[in-house]
Amino acid sequence: MATTALEREFEFYVNQQDDLVRRYQGKFVVIRGRKVIGAYKDEMQALERTAARFPLGSFLVQKCEPGAESYTQTFHSPVVVP
Repeated sequence: MATTALEREFEFYVNQQDDLVRRYQGKFVVIRGRKVIGAYKDEMQALERTAARFPLGSFLVQKCEPGAESYTQTFHSPVVVP
C-alpha cells in the first residue's frame, strides 16, 4: 500500500518529534516536503497563512507537544464538486 504525501509528513513529525518539541513546543508546526516551513501560535493562523501559499492537502499542521496523545490526524483537502 502506497503512503500519501500527508502520511509521509506525519511520519517525519513522529520521527523528529523530540527535536521538534525542543524547538517549537506549544506551537503549531507546518510540515511540507518533510521540512518545517512554519510555526504558529494557533492552528487557524497556521492553516490560513499556509493555505494562502500552498494548496490544501499539500501540507500538514501539527501541534508540537511531547507524546503520542498530541498527534492529530485532521487532513484538510480541497473539495471537488462534480
